[in-house]
Amino acid sequence: MATDVQLRKIRGDDSERLFAWRNSADVAAYMYTDHTISSEEHARWFAGIPGDPRRAYWVIEVDGEPAGLANFYDIDKHHGRASWAYYLAGIDLRGRGIGGFVEFWMIEQAFGPMGLRKLWCEVLAFNEPVIRLHKKFGFQEEARFRQHVMKTRHPQDVVGLGLLGSEWPYQRAAMAERLLKTGFTVPG
Repeated sequence: MATDVQLRKIRGDDSERLFAWRNSADVAAYMYTDHTISSEEHARWFAGIPGDPRRAYWVIEVDGEPAGLANFYDIDKHHGRASWAYYLAGIDLRGRGIGGFVEFWMIEQAFGPMGLRKLWCEVLAFNEPVIRLHKKFGFQEEARFRQHVMKTRHPQDVVGLGLLGSEWPYQRAAMAERLLKTGFTVPG
């Protein structure tokens, strides 16, 4: 049986779940910050989401259960670009092709309904599996920010990657075929 993955807009009742995920070791290991996020800090972040045209969030659902978060941020309609990120909340979800489905879905949103020209992201350099995944989808390494963030009191490099809307059509068919071969339905 194929894994069913859907992305739905974030809702008010997701707040507690997101708070727990953001503070879990499995998610925090790949975030820029190391500190435990307080309930007040989380509440401010969550309250700022509605009506902010520079951010958009979706909950990733796997087989009907909330399993992670995907988002665009720094959405800049004037320059036609946005940054994006996602995480899966549990280690057991990794390595099942879910990240590839989310990547495809988010790229389609960026270059389809949102009408963006460029999608970019930053990844901690030690997160090589995610860097490889982005590159499979056509992202190109555009920058390496040396000792850019502190993780567990140690400076870490960050890799900047970008994908242009004009490049996506050259990758799309191969990535759609890859999703189909692993049992996923191609979004869109």
